[in-house]
Amino acid sequence: MRVHQTRPKRYPWWQLILLGIVGMVEALFRPLGRMWRSDAPLDTYGLAHFGSVAGDALVAIALAGSLFFDIPVGESKPKVAAYLALTMAPLAVAGPLLVPLLDRAGPRRVISFAAALGRAVVCLVAAPRFDTVLLFPAAFLLLVLSKVHAITKNGLAVAYAGPNEGLVRANARLGRIAAGGALLAIGPGLLALQFGDSRSVLYLAAVVYGAAAALNLRLPHARLTGGDAEVTKTGAIAQLTAPAIGAAGLRAASGFLLFALAFALQPSGQPTWWFAVLAGSATAGGFLGDVIAPKLPANLREEAVVIGCLIGAGIGATFSFFAFELPVLVVFALVVGASSELGRLAFQTLMQRLAPGGAHGRVFVRYEVAFQLAWVGGALIPALVPIDFRSGFLILAALYLVTVIGYLTPDILARRRG
Repeated sequence: MRVHQTRPKRYPWWQLILLGIVGMVEALFRPLGRMWRSDAPLDTYGLAHFGSVAGDALVAIALAGSLFFDIPVGESKPKVAAYLALTMAPLAVAGPLLVPLLDRAGPRRVISFAAALGRAVVCLVAAPRFDTVLLFPAAFLLLVLSKVHAITKNGLAVAYAGPNEGLVRANARLGRIAAGGALLAIGPGLLALQFGDSRSVLYLAAVVYGAAAALNLRLPHARLTGGDAEVTKTGAIAQLTAPAIGAAGLRAASGFLLFALAFALQPSGQPTWWFAVLAGSATAGGFLGDVIAPKLPANLREEAVVIGCLIGAGIGATFSFFAFELPVLVVFALVVGASSELGRLAFQTLMQRLAPGGAHGRVFVRYEVAFQLAWVGGALIPALVPIDFRSGFLILAALYLVTVIGYLTPDILARRRG
């Protein structure tokens, strides 16, 4: 008697791809549903933050073609330099206005709501005028309101972090939520751009911002909590001097690497697709940092995390110069992304822990301005000075070394005075 063996059913390749996409979407939406049903304040704010970041990603997709893809590299450098200088302006405008409001817990919810609703309105106004000069002030307003949301997030993370969760876990969780929001927005944004135009993407962003504003209405009253460190009139805290130097160095290196990829990669003879691979690796490294941060030992000091990130990234930059191959550069981009995110989380947590409840506005704005300046300064080097892409890794290694020296100097001087 002959036994017929049943062969496993084979699916066409397009069905396998479709099943994979459905699985990815389900994996993204399942945590959102859990957050919606949760009573934890951080989950409620996480949904609002998710919508805000998704809207920012859609705006970036709508505006991307105007800067890097439509202008030859040589002609775009002065315009990119002007753009980098202008990135400081939104913070300069929003910072002084936010300081007195952020120093009190109550208005933070209102500020977060207004930032989301304001961006929805600006997108609705800018979409039909995308090809006119009115797009530039609209884009500036979007940057201002995005900075308002970013600064407000620091205070709300402190207020909504659960007693058993801790600030490191809360900040890392909001980082993972932001990565999910940006990732989920890419697909619909590109589809809207493909089958419509940039106006369609801005209309979609307006809908997402409107949803984020509605989610802010569910936020509970924020508690006014904080540390007991002494704060100067300008918002400086003595214990943050060395960690701030380290975090600023990581931010400057991040800006340098991004614009070195944009301007020095192709003229140095490397294929253009390296940009996408390395930029994607750095982004994945940032998400990896958000995953690693909550798993670090609880007794590990934030200052040690910052200095460890600097040393690890500096060693990686030096090794990448001597072993200049794509697999090595991919690993280095992962290390840079993870180091930058771990350093950011470490400093953010230390700042939130030390800043008194009534001085959050002064402290947060001061250090955010300093880090934005560091990022712009790092990005300006490859944007204005012609450098070889491989030589850029030596510049990165030197930047990390200088930052480590600057990090250790305040502590050494304090010991000598003691």
